[in-house]
Amino acid sequence: MATTRGEERRADILRATLEVISERGYRGTSLGAVAERVGLTQQGLLHYFPTKEALLIAVLEVRDQWDTAGVPHTPETWNIELLATLVEYNAMRRGVVQTFSALLGESVADDHPARDFFTRRYVQARESMTAALRAAFGEELAGGLTPEQAAPLLTAVMDGLQYQWLLDPDRVDMSAAFRDFLVLLKPKD
Repeated sequence: MATTRGEERRADILRATLEVISERGYRGTSLGAVAERVGLTQQGLLHYFPTKEALLIAVLEVRDQWDTAGVPHTPETWNIELLATLVEYNAMRRGVVQTFSALLGESVADDHPARDFFTRRYVQARESMTAALRAAFGEELAGGLTPEQAAPLLTAVMDGLQYQWLLDPDRVDMSAAFRDFLVLLKPKD
């Protein structure tokens, strides 16, 4: 499928925005800096993304598309092995993980433009995790937890491991640690 020049330019802008946010954080990122990185004027950038907030949401959406390429984002399509593979994939994309983590941290402020995005994303993530846990382990996990009870914990482990890995990659193997955590969830036979 051929892409248009406009689609290519939008993709270039989104990649550049990820880089700038990774370097400066969202609040430190300006439209001018992104425009300069892709060889546009700020007015030219506004042709593709009318506001900084629209650009941010597009970056977050494309990041999620990269994570789920070829996998429909419904609770029924996720499984434990896919989650483990996603953690391994993220270990190869430090800049993308840095950007996501920085934006996630910033989004807890009530006035942050990505707050609604992350709130919706976590609702979907918990639903997907619940379905994946149920499919892998049934209705009762280790310690008597239900998939619904364990889903927020699984999500927290994934995100928490990313922060630890970003801060100390030589000591934290997030892929191995995630697989270790999965063992803890498995009910004893």
